[in-house]
Amino acid sequence: MVKKKTSPLLSLKNVSHSYKQAGEPLEILKKASFDIYPGQAVALIGPSGSGKSTLLHLIGLLDTLQSGKYDFDTQDLSKISDHQKTKIRRNDIGFVYQFHHLLQELTAFENIELPLKFDISDMEKRKEIVTALLDKVNLIDRKDHFPNMLSGGEKQRVAIARALVRRPKILIADEPTGNLDPDHADAIFDLFLDVMKSENMTTLMATHNMTLAKKMDRILKVEHGKIIEL
Repeated sequence: MVKKKTSPLLSLKNVSHSYKQAGEPLEILKKASFDIYPGQAVALIGPSGSGKSTLLHLIGLLDTLQSGKYDFDTQDLSKISDHQKTKIRRNDIGFVYQFHHLLQELTAFENIELPLKFDISDMEKRKEIVTALLDKVNLIDRKDHFPNMLSGGEKQRVAIARALVRRPKILIADEPTGNLDPDHADAIFDLFLDVMKSENMTTLMATHNMTLAKKMDRILKVEHGKIIEL
């Protein structure tokens, strides 16, 4: 277990969220509260429809907070502009999804490099960063391959490296191994966790796999709209 720091990296207090269903509000989250501290690897579990993805979208600033308070890196995100939220989402939050969403016309190297082109004009510097990540995810020999030449597990490793390339403060993963067979899922998860630990990366990962969840530092469960720590 990673020791708690003085301040959490993110803190949710009494967050509620609902959607319209047949014209009626469907409450997904009900005054959900929890903290995550720097360097922690946290699993988020719960049945389908419990609100895991909704919670990840709120934390990742892909959805708008309806009620409650969300502090990220000591900053109250309810008090910042949409432009500032976009900047935080781009610079400080990395995303890995169940499906890799790689650009088919780009090689593995180019897919990972793409987010850096917004900030780093030095091609050699970009190459150094991308090559180091390719090495971490054991894909140096596949760097010039296009997605249609890669296996499912290799594509997900590229997606993990792409999410890390800007060194975000937190990595949010939504069922990152859910589209793989059990053997490949275990191997990718172990690699994923090794990379997170080596980078001291704060991680929040939604999963249905309790065996994988138990390898994380903490397990949070979404239950009846609340967050329960197991």
